[in-house]
Amino acid sequence: MATLPKAGAVTLLDFAKSLDPEGNTATVVELLNQSNEILTDMKWIMGNLTTGHLTTVRTGLPQVVWRRLYKGVPAGKSQRAQVTDTTGMLEARSEVDKAVADLADNVSAFRLSEAQAFLEAMNQAMTQTLFYGDVTVNPERFTGLSPRYSSLSAGNGGNIIDAGGTGSDNMSMWLIVWGENTVTGIFPKNSKAGIEHTDLGVIDAFDDATPPARYRAYADHWVWKCGISLRDWRYAVRIANIDLSDLIGQTGTQANTAATWLPKLMVRAMARIPNMGMGTAVFYGNRTAKEMLSIMAMDKTVNVLSVQEGVNQFGTVSPGSVGSGVLKLLGVPIRTVDSLLNNETRVT
Repeated sequence: MATLPKAGAVTLLDFAKSLDPEGNTATVVELLNQSNEILTDMKWIMGNLTTGHLTTVRTGLPQVVWRRLYKGVPAGKSQRAQVTDTTGMLEARSEVDKAVADLADNVSAFRLSEAQAFLEAMNQAMTQTLFYGDVTVNPERFTGLSPRYSSLSAGNGGNIIDAGGTGSDNMSMWLIVWGENTVTGIFPKNSKAGIEHTDLGVIDAFDDATPPARYRAYADHWVWKCGISLRDWRYAVRIANIDLSDLIGQTGTQANTAATWLPKLMVRAMARIPNMGMGTAVFYGNRTAKEMLSIMAMDKTVNVLSVQEGVNQFGTVSPGSVGSGVLKLLGVPIRTVDSLLNNETRVT
């Protein structure tokens, strides 16, 4: 049985260091981090339910009074509400014909190479759900961030910044402050964090004939029980309705005054966060947003937006090579998430 760290919200890599090596969990986690930058930052806690996590949220403060001499003070109390966040089970199976695998000099290495495609598919499915999952549409998944920040008139509408796009090529950027009491990934009670891998050994697999015929195959099974808990909605901000064509078309001094000039929108997003010290703050955008921000960083002479050295961010890199810089705005890193779409529905 794996022993989890005693700390609250930690990353998958933190959990990997404490898990037993039988499932090769550490290797799986590293593969995911290389292909999806959000998993580097995302914090995780064990849920208090077998299906997710129940959070008690304070919704109102007690009444206080200025007391006069010889006058009493009425009793008061705060208001609370409970919110349940559910998890989903993301699974995959791999079956490789034993005769094919045995041709390799190293059968284990061959199977790992074959498995990487499954891991990448799980990575993309999880990230897609993290931002766009909706249990009212797909009840087997979990509810992601976009359905929770989908109306400018909702109670959390103040944490949605409208960039003004009205066409069919809108996209979003996100500012998330990861922390145990802000926004965190969750996994069910008494389960493991991250992907669990089971080597099923050699099994009887079935082909697609009618009736199916058997053949011997090496089999692997992966399961990832995961979800997200928005414990305090004030610590996530959506910059919505960013018009892609307007963003790409910005040149020269026009960028400073354009409604979609991203640095100004991102500063506004940071102003929505009550306390940046409550966790790890990170911006997320797709490759188009990251590309335009990098161009802005080179075009502008101000030091607020700059490409900073990031040798230790994703491993050792050579100076000047691709990926050797970490883009930041006012010290907050900006990550790339390919799952963020360029054709989102306008948020109103």
